[in-house]
Amino acid sequence: MADEFVGRGLPLSAEGLKAATAAVGIGLPELWSVIFVETPGCGFIADRRPTLLFERHHFFRRSGGKGPSDISSSDAGGYASSKGEEYARLQRAIAIDRRAALESTSWGLGQIMGFNAKLAGFADAEAMVKAMVESEDAQLLGMMNFIVSAKLAAPLKDHRWDAFAAGYNGSAYKINDYDGKLARTFAKWSAGPLPDLRVRSAQLALIYLGHKPGPVDGQWGRRTGEAVTAFQKSAGLPETGKLDDATFARLTADAKF
Repeated sequence: MADEFVGRGLPLSAEGLKAATAAVGIGLPELWSVIFVETPGCGFIADRRPTLLFERHHFFRRSGGKGPSDISSSDAGGYASSKGEEYARLQRAIAIDRRAALESTSWGLGQIMGFNAKLAGFADAEAMVKAMVESEDAQLLGMMNFIVSAKLAAPLKDHRWDAFAAGYNGSAYKINDYDGKLARTFAKWSAGPLPDLRVRSAQLALIYLGHKPGPVDGQWGRRTGEAVTAFQKSAGLPETGKLDDATFARLTADAKF
């Protein structure tokens, strides 16, 4: 069932951010760079399920070639146009071979493959997914554990983007300019401002509650302000369009953070 992948869906916390950077010995620009190259910046989609990507070529290998070609093929690709449809592909694969399906999917902020669960600090893919549905903190710590286990901390810290890309994204990283994207994203976050966790939490809460603040990027803009105003109106709060303490408290309470 789809709701098996719905947990608390908690946003990244200051404690989680601190633990992650300490685990690898990197700064925030490096950390945010990997996150934003791997995802639009958020570990969850609007229905509270983790963001994911089902990889049919991995499922083909791990299931022994079982299933139709759109979910099981020696060739990569066949991706859906939305994350909801990606979950539908995953569910079809689960009906054939659950273990292989979970292992053939990348999960959360760092898009860690299920077959890398042990490198990410989990017993198996089941345990990893169970943790990652609960919070972005768990997703991020798994990402950091993987980076350490795969000996990618030094390349990331030293900004050797090609070496990091080869280890994190695979030998074909040049096809998608993964190293170039990392370098450009790092330059952006180094110049600042970095994502604001309070704004980011509000954006995720707004999305869960059916509003449209734009991307969950921790950056305050027109769309976020308009979504805050819409929420204030629906909640009977003064329509200031500002993320004051009363609005933030109501948002996080309604989103059950």
